[in-house]
Amino acid sequence: MSETKIQTDTGAAQPLVLVENDGGVRIITLNRPDSLNAFNEGIMRDLRDATADAARDESVGCVVVTGAGRGFCAGGDLKEGGGRAGTADPFRGARVEQGFTRLRGFMEASHLLHEMPKPTIAMVNGPVAGAGIGLAGACDLRFAGESATFLSAFERIGGSGDFGGSWFWTKILGTGVAREIYFLGEKYTAQQAFAKGIYTRLFPDEQLREATLAAARKLADGPRMGYRYMKSNLNMAEDASFEAAFDHEALNMGLSTMATASIYKAMKEAKAARD
Repeated sequence: MSETKIQTDTGAAQPLVLVENDGGVRIITLNRPDSLNAFNEGIMRDLRDATADAARDESVGCVVVTGAGRGFCAGGDLKEGGGRAGTADPFRGARVEQGFTRLRGFMEASHLLHEMPKPTIAMVNGPVAGAGIGLAGACDLRFAGESATFLSAFERIGGSGDFGGSWFWTKILGTGVAREIYFLGEKYTAQQAFAKGIYTRLFPDEQLREATLAAARKLADGPRMGYRYMKSNLNMAEDASFEAAFDHEALNMGLSTMATASIYKAMKEAKAARD
């Protein structure tokens, strides 16, 4: 397993995001364990960049996102304001314009996890709250340890939500449960979150990493063109009309099976040539 480090904030003792390669699996780890991996300017920037790199790297077949230490992500770091806009100027606008541009740019991490043509897994190793629930919801699958909790927390700061959470959880759970999560702001145990369908699978903490990486390796070693078009179909189905989704499925079924057959044939011919 190889490991690289994403850049740190100036003066930071440790990298804010760790990147590991385990075969075709890319593991992205938020690395502010003392703050439960809460988001500040630096970690949001580095997460966005690490996710973009994983999306375009052809050697990566599956992406796993997790947190260092005892938590996944506690949302925005209120001590640092989650990162602040600067003073108004004629090129970047007032603080509200700057704040929108800044946050929307960092939210590309969630956008990419949802849209990249490869499976993504949130390995939820502890508490997740605020923007963290958007990050987890962006992933195709959510594997959680028994110490994981789930909390929107936005009503506690008078916020409306970010990192795509309101969209993802409405799609995953339905509008009724999503509104319950956001308006009531109740904290769910891992078992309660699993029962609601928030977490895909639940494991003892000591088995979480092994179980998650076993699934990730299986996906990375599987039919990548099949998964690419499978994810395209599933994303299309979230918003498309019935007829459009059917057409999309029919087209992608042909494309995926032809691509997989061609790849298999090329691999077989290359093996025969080596032998």
